[in-house]
Amino acid sequence: MISQWRLRAAFAARLSAMYGREVPAYTTLVDVSREVNEDVLRTHGTEAARLGSPGRVTAERHGAIRVGTPAELGQVARVFGALGMRPVGFYDLREAAVGAAVPVVSTAFRPVDGEELARNPFRVFTSLLTPADPRFFDDDLRTGLESFLAARELFPPELLALADRAEAERELPDDEGERFLRLAVAAFELSREPVDRAWYRTLERVSAVAADIGGVRSTHLNHLTPRVLDIDDLYARMTGRGVEMIDTIQGPPHWDGPDVLLRQTSFRALDEPRALREPDGTVTEGALRVRFGEVEARGIALTPEGRELYDGMLGLVDARLAAEPGAVRDEVARAVWAAHLPATERELGARGLAYFTYRLSADRPRDGSGPPTGLAALLDGGWVRAEPVVYEDFLPRSAAGIFQSNLSGAGSRDDAREGAAYDSAWLAGAVDREVLDPYALYAGQRADSLARVARELDLPEITGFEGVAGVEGLKGLKGLKGLKGLQGIAGHQGSEGVV
Repeated sequence: MISQWRLRAAFAARLSAMYGREVPAYTTLVDVSREVNEDVLRTHGTEAARLGSPGRVTAERHGAIRVGTPAELGQVARVFGALGMRPVGFYDLREAAVGAAVPVVSTAFRPVDGEELARNPFRVFTSLLTPADPRFFDDDLRTGLESFLAARELFPPELLALADRAEAERELPDDEGERFLRLAVAAFELSREPVDRAWYRTLERVSAVAADIGGVRSTHLNHLTPRVLDIDDLYARMTGRGVEMIDTIQGPPHWDGPDVLLRQTSFRALDEPRALREPDGTVTEGALRVRFGEVEARGIALTPEGRELYDGMLGLVDARLAAEPGAVRDEVARAVWAAHLPATERELGARGLAYFTYRLSADRPRDGSGPPTGLAALLDGGWVRAEPVVYEDFLPRSAAGIFQSNLSGAGSRDDAREGAAYDSAWLAGAVDREVLDPYALYAGQRADSLARVARELDLPEITGFEGVAGVEGLKGLKGLKGLKGLQGIAGHQGSEGVV
């Protein structure tokens, strides 16, 4: 029998091999990521592994796919459910994209249990087209698009039946597990079926993302993302190898304090040969430019208060850049971070801005004195130590920024019309399962670790771990809303984005 986590690990490895064959520059990205990680671990040792063991970081991947209908999204949920991956967070990239049409809402399928994440943290950022949004699609185009999508089949019935069994039983017999893996990987291969050029171009005038989803009869990987411990070094090495990278690293700036949330970059989407069907029925050779190679560096998960501070800092960066048009964004961002974000992990935790788990220290006091009940005293006295919780999720504006950086045009969007409403509850109905709140998952990890420490120290409870909700860090930032109306994960309001 093959357990869910082994299915997940095998699926991620086979997808990586397949994508490397389809997009050779991805193999270069993986090789350079491994070189960077080895150098960082050699230089910084165990400190570099605080946010993930070398084995986990080396094996870690996140993929990205796009689908067209709620029914297709529901089928995706079944396939990933077989791998022990659940939908976490709601992302509205329609509102996160600035200056470009990105008509999708998204969630991320991933493991949620700490042990499962440690075994293999494979995650897939999954975007759903929004044909009902009149800002992008008029009635005629919507009707044609929905008819086109309804006529295609992304996942064969045999794959879905095997997926349902694996999810229910949390394993598959060896032969059925192998069959599931073959069918699942094949479902995400780039199709060789000719693309209707006229239909594709019609959608592309609205959005290149819409054309990539609704202009073809299959889905495919848009990118597969390794994790790197020094993304700035990675960016420089890839550029040095002659690989064209996007202009920026998305997310928080590089600075001297703790790494938080997520930083991402990618090489630019490549022109790939595709067969195109012309209006007269003939098939010609052409090229489409939709797939790219992304890489990420993960930091510490922030609490809602930490995200509020983060959003406020981004608003302050935007305000300063507006006042000083010649300023360099990275330099401004680093100055804002240094002024407002705690420079140590200890202060991040003490002010309730980031999530940590706690465990007993091996060298805790053993002189017979009883342990204190407050978390600060337990940390100061050497009774327990704090370990940062890795941010396992995504940033809507950063995701939209990666999409935009790889588009050939801005598309079209009519903001005079009211957009269609999509939210986490709607998404949960589409996938017929709960869309989990990432903050609740992180808070649960923290609470479980504190309960365990309390039991081990024979304490009724541990007090003081909520901190002061980052109140001091928010001074001077009130009123800076960043990008109005941007919805973050799980309904958290605010902006987060490209720095």
